[in-house]
Amino acid sequence: MALQHQPTAPHRSAQDALRVLETVARHSTGITDTELARRTGLGRTRLTALLRMLCRESYVEQTADGAYVTGVTLARLGSAHGRAEAVRDSVQRALDRLRDALGAAVYMSRYVDGEVRVTQYADGPLAPKVNEWVDFRSSAHATAIGKSLLTQLDTAGRRDHLARHRMARLTSRTITSDRVLLSRLEAQGAAGPVLDLQEYAVGTVCAAVPVSAGAAVGCLALSLPVEDAYRLRRAAESLSRETAPVVLSMTI
Repeated sequence: MALQHQPTAPHRSAQDALRVLETVARHSTGITDTELARRTGLGRTRLTALLRMLCRESYVEQTADGAYVTGVTLARLGSAHGRAEAVRDSVQRALDRLRDALGAAVYMSRYVDGEVRVTQYADGPLAPKVNEWVDFRSSAHATAIGKSLLTQLDTAGRRDHLARHRMARLTSRTITSDRVLLSRLEAQGAAGPVLDLQEYAVGTVCAAVPVSAGAAVGCLALSLPVEDAYRLRRAAESLSRETAPVVLSMTI
């Protein structure tokens, strides 16, 4: 099935970060931010923000004299041994940080072999995860995660998925018409946040944003109790701005 990947700000951030990483990797003894700016063509403000993120995620490290060298995360992701574990660890660190920053449970999901899979999540006492009372694989029509993943497929891919999974009514807000859902997915587009306002579970609202890389289709999502619904859109916007570390993990 064809994908509908579109350029987004987070993906541009990941692409710019990759340019920085490639440049740092070519200078084993270190490279200054001034030289990085010259070689990558990135503005100083933009480069500073990227270096801050890359240092925080241990993709690069700053030496005592101020130069930048590759960090432990990049070394682990680039290794032929243990790469899968390194990717998982990197994603989990990002999810844990986002949970704490947003005050919400955060999820990583992938579309694999025609199915929705929640691969990792970060929750806590103050950020409880959604009670999966209906398998996420059969409820893509009702969840922010599922709808975000479906928006990244072409029309044929969406129809194929819906043909294999009956659109059951889970709450009074659940869309059960494939025509209505397909129309909304088409209007939504693949780039922006997708919301679930008690469509999957009464008492819970969710949002999801795409984190695709190459042929891999994925999304980051968050959930909040309905009493915190007033925070959902702002939290979704913050989540969207912070996807670059996850996209990097999927790309390297």
